[in-house]
Amino acid sequence: MVCMADSDVYVVWDDAVTGYNFGPSHPMHPLRLDLTAKLAMDFGLFDADNVHVHGIGEVEEDTLANLHDADFIAAVKAIGDGAVLSDEDARKYGIGTEDVPGFENMHAASAMLFQGSVDSARAITSGDYRHAVNFTGGMHHAMPDHASGFCVYNDIAGAITEFLGAGYERIAYIDLDAHHGDGVEKFFWDDPRVLTISMHESGKFLFPGSGFPADIGGLRAAASAANIALPPRTLDADWLRAFDATIPAIVGGFEPQVIVSQHGCDGHRSDPLTHMRLSVDAMRVATERVRDLAAEHAGGKWLATGGGGYAIIDVVPRAWTNVLAISAGLDIDPGARIPGRWADYAQTKTGREAPLSMTDGFDGAFTRWSNGFDPESELDRAVMGTRKNLFPFFGLDPYFD
Repeated sequence: MVCMADSDVYVVWDDAVTGYNFGPSHPMHPLRLDLTAKLAMDFGLFDADNVHVHGIGEVEEDTLANLHDADFIAAVKAIGDGAVLSDEDARKYGIGTEDVPGFENMHAASAMLFQGSVDSARAITSGDYRHAVNFTGGMHHAMPDHASGFCVYNDIAGAITEFLGAGYERIAYIDLDAHHGDGVEKFFWDDPRVLTISMHESGKFLFPGSGFPADIGGLRAAASAANIALPPRTLDADWLRAFDATIPAIVGGFEPQVIVSQHGCDGHRSDPLTHMRLSVDAMRVATERVRDLAAEHAGGKWLATGGGGYAIIDVVPRAWTNVLAISAGLDIDPGARIPGRWADYAQTKTGREAPLSMTDGFDGAFTRWSNGFDPESELDRAVMGTRKNLFPFFGLDPYFD
């Protein structure tokens, strides 16, 4: 591990978050959070002088109710207390379904994830921290009035609202999950103070079926949403090229006061729910770029969350341990061996052998957009769709840097 401590980082961890549990056969298994925390511990991150680990404070029901409809919250509480919803209410509220089955204490568990990101935002607005990480959060599909895509309450929207309430006027949200960040976009569709950027597999092929280049914000907030919809089977170099071609320029044009990011790692080639072909190495490089963008444009203020990711031993712990390490300026060498104690624990829990190191073997190289647009490339055509729809609003040329 290279020690390059930049600033103190506020990290959310509480064993109780594993209560967000849809059952043993559901893709979003809480073990992925436990394994992430333990890998971070075994790399010494939780013991670093500039890493401050905090449990989640008492859930503030009023804060939650400012974002989610009372009837929806009541339905979540009811199903968590054992009630059986009618088919009509299950469809209406998005709970008690195959994607979001009900479970005991559903409200309390879901609200904990929400509160963790609210607490993280407050750590930054207080002035005590520039960086905060809540890898247990990232529930970007949750809507004001219903759950969606494994997400009950939208903790990211809670964090952004906290920044708005503290007087921030320009907040950039960067979503790197393979699925479109539709819930966060929905919350702030008409708010020009919030720029939502989502780079994802095209909705033509993947849930939730939204997030196209022409979707650039509401009538009162043109150019407040950026969607980079990529073709299935996108590889590392193309994914990083798409990032390079869009996100830095858009963020620079917006000039945010803080960056909030979502680091869903379900774009990995091992993930069972998407068609992307990424490595943990590409995800690490993108996370480093987000950190750099926060340093360059937002005075270093950066709140990172987790998100999707369903390869619970091979991918999620490595990807999010990297997010934590990068936020703390304690970047882990990609070739670092996985600690033996963690590998033994993971094998005991899953019956499978753990990965050997923190790399998948990708060196991080990609062709920069400044080398030229290739109209024959499906990836370049997808990227150009975003650039044409959005760049003119920021005084940028879609064709050239």
